Amino acid sequence: MRAERDARGWSQADAVRAMRAKSTHNLPTDSTLLRNWRRWESGESRPDDFYAPIIAAAFDTVTAAFFPKTRPNRDDEMLSATGLDTLEFIGRLRMSDVSASTLDAIRITADRLCSDYPCADPHELHAEGTAWLRRITSLLDGRLTLAQHREVLVLAGWVALLVGCVDYDLGWRTAAEATRRAALSLGQEADHAEIVGWGAEMAAWFALTQANYRGAIDSAEAAQPTTGRLGVGVQLAAQRAKAWARIGDRREVEKALTQGRSILDAIEHPANLENHFVVDPQKFDFYAMDCCRVAGDDRLAETYARQVIATSTRPDGSVRKPMRVSEAHLTLAVVAVRDRNLELALDEGLRAFTGKRRSLPSLLWVAGETAREMIARFPGDPRTRTYLDQLRSLAAS
Repeated sequence: MRAERDARGWSQADAVRAMRAKSTHNLPTDSTLLRNWRRWESGESRPDDFYAPIIAAAFDTVTAAFFPKTRPNRDDEMLSATGLDTLEFIGRLRMSDVSASTLDAIRITADRLCSDYPCADPHELHAEGTAWLRRITSLLDGRLTLAQHREVLVLAGWVALLVGCVDYDLGWRTAAEATRRAALSLGQEADHAEIVGWGAEMAAWFALTQANYRGAIDSAEAAQPTTGRLGVGVQLAAQRAKAWARIGDRREVEKALTQGRSILDAIEHPANLENHFVVDPQKFDFYAMDCCRVAGDDRLAETYARQVIATSTRPDGSVRKPMRVSEAHLTLAVVAVRDRNLELALDEGLRAFTGKRRSLPSLLWVAGETAREMIARFPGDPRTRTYLDQLRSLAAS
């Protein structure tokens, strides 16, 4: 790669631009491609089957000529991509193409991807998650023990769940549903109750943000019997509570929240609170905040919102859970509108739109509820129009 680039008098940035010009796919940002290019040229890693044809095309040749095929060493490919290629591997399993150390490294990578979800650029996270999903599922074509086969299905299931969530955050509903179904299928094949539960939770989330409240309840209730002792059971109970709150059944809201609390009290405190598929105790305030806002318990909703902002902010003032904080600001905006303080409501509402990391369907859903509160109380006020204009811009972005 370096020799071909030098022969053309290209910088590494020129090579990246040539890749982009020859590619028919959506590629990551230039900075990400440049970082990958440096790793490829230095020998830290080898371009995978996605990038190899694009690089070959950039140099006006074919993949087989530029990257001669050898017998694939799946351990080396996977560990190189994780950045853990300096590990020494002893006692490799002869009956398998993949060692336990390789699976450990992929497990660490899958956890990192799921932990990056709250703050990472969604387009970059989607590209990396999709690439890893392709790598992990390629292992199923090789020789695996039965235990390893199940482990690969589980790892692929978690990454597929992540990609589906990012699909939906970006507003790609069709892709999100297809990926959710794929994750659900992987979880069912691996007999992994938690992945199956999260597949159902995503269905409830999709239905909820599309105002299909009965559909959200049905999806959550269908998975509840098998998730009553798992973290995802808390999330399923919360989605039911949110749906019942909008239907107007306060008894069912309290019943669902009580069930979620009992599961949360019974499970161990999670080791990694950053992983999106770990339900941390602090998130329960976030669920209760939503239900109280919808039910009209303004003072309690305000208390929960401020608590959500506090627990989602690091000591240095940076935000660790930006999507939760955005919905907390919208809750404060609703409370301010009901207190007849439109100026404060506008300030809080617009603050919710400033975050770079957002789940567009969820944000538009709650922001739309906030807009209805403003229109009901201040229909002709210029500040209401300002909020509505910003909301339309957000929806069109």
